[in-house]
Amino acid sequence: MKKEKLISLLFALLLVMPSKAQVGEHRNELSVGVTGGYVLSNVGFTPKVNQNFHNGIIGGFMARYKSEKYFSTICSIQLEVNYAQTGWKEEILDAKDKPVINKVTNLPEEYSRTLNYVQVPFLAHLAWGREYSGLQFFVNLGPQFGYLLSESTTTNFDFATRNTEDRSNPVVAQDTMSVEHKFDYGIAAGAGVEFSLPHVGHFQVEARYYYGLGNLYGSSKRDYFAKSNRGDIVIKAAYLFDIIRTKKISKKK
Repeated sequence: MKKEKLISLLFALLLVMPSKAQVGEHRNELSVGVTGGYVLSNVGFTPKVNQNFHNGIIGGFMARYKSEKYFSTICSIQLEVNYAQTGWKEEILDAKDKPVINKVTNLPEEYSRTLNYVQVPFLAHLAWGREYSGLQFFVNLGPQFGYLLSESTTTNFDFATRNTEDRSNPVVAQDTMSVEHKFDYGIAAGAGVEFSLPHVGHFQVEARYYYGLGNLYGSSKRDYFAKSNRGDIVIKAAYLFDIIRTKKISKKK
């Protein structure tokens, strides 16, 4: 229940922001563009699964509506539609923290799962600095929703001959389990810088973290995992250009 309340609170923040335009300096500006970057991800399993970061790409489209400037804070809402490669990569070690060697291939055992999502973040975008020409700092915060399009496994051993005897972590159920819950939801928060050029557009660089509130697998008492939520670190760049501009605003800001 707490998860739903948190998502509702973030939505309320996003809906209230445009209504405050009578308090600050009114803006009516719409910008659209493209975004792309890199994703480092893992899954918070309980029981624990030892992992390194899974590496993937992210890219898509974004739209931003600026509603007001409240004192020095530039207030906007931002919507994105992204394709993202997330997942987990297992760190398979023995009791001495050395790689486990498969007894058939004589190679260190490797396993990773790639989860391909379409993701829709709906974010409050707050910025400070040069509004139309120059540099500004910004933060993003809001709910994110996703849907699993496909999944794939990469491994260098056969499941029937994997070396479970030498593993320090005996948890292997996830290796052969397909994702049960394709719909995903959580909270995204990020910070970055934006450089704007008149008649050219806006260039962004952002670091963002996503914390999943849903689980990949069932989490009831009869299920194997009590928790299996995703976590992503995203480094991304974006370019936006203006579709609608506020009239009679000084471009020196």
